[in-house]
Amino acid sequence: MMEDEARKYLAETALLNFGSGSIQWLVKTRGWSDLSLYARIGAAYDFVRNEINFGYNSADDIPASEVLADGYGQCNTKATLLMALLRALNIPCRLHGFTIHKGLQRGIVPELVYGIAPENILHSWVEVYHQGNWVELEGFILDAAFLKTLQGKFAGQGSPLCGYGAETDCLEAPDVEWNGRSTYIQKTGINADLGLFDSPDAFYRQHRQAITGLKGLLYRSVIRHWMNARVAKIRGGQIPLIPGGPTAHAHQAGGVLARRGDI
Repeated sequence: MMEDEARKYLAETALLNFGSGSIQWLVKTRGWSDLSLYARIGAAYDFVRNEINFGYNSADDIPASEVLADGYGQCNTKATLLMALLRALNIPCRLHGFTIHKGLQRGIVPELVYGIAPENILHSWVEVYHQGNWVELEGFILDAAFLKTLQGKFAGQGSPLCGYGAETDCLEAPDVEWNGRSTYIQKTGINADLGLFDSPDAFYRQHRQAITGLKGLLYRSVIRHWMNARVAKIRGGQIPLIPGGPTAHAHQAGGVLARRGDI
């Protein structure tokens, strides 16, 4: 990678505020800067995956330091934090934006309000530059405890799952561990590719979730807290039923990446 190109993938931004005290303190106290490149990526990835629980923040476009302070996040906010940590460790990274079908959030979004949720939800993953290639990282979204509960509940019912924040062809052994290759946990739910972005700031300048006005206020003040309570119950083993079963909506959107032959 040329120096000028690398510079834009290492830059600090308003959302990737890795110069903040809390992020600098985290990196320093964990000793991540002393690790090999491979181990630095893995340390940041594992932290965001398992020490930042799956959950719903007030908005997608919040800075990395706020995600860290919340201690939880979803695909977009966890991606922001992961990117900030990677850049703090001098590792080039970029954002890939998508939309996903809302069916994969069924079981987390209460049925009472599921009907008013947007059909297509903003989604993103992180691409990290490693050994001359861009590696796609999406498997950090669900923390291990949450994922383990889903695996235990649906063991023996077939590998595909669409619901409870996951859409995967292989629930029993999804590619979520950092091993130098791409990781995924919602990829098969993607229905539109919005392209590559140097930063989440650039992504959100072009794309916004279609929850505004009264719906937006209701989401921020009530619905997301309701969803987070359901996430906590699922993590604890209480899994609500989905009408028609958890795989009823699997691949309903077709999957833009599947059509493209990438999965």
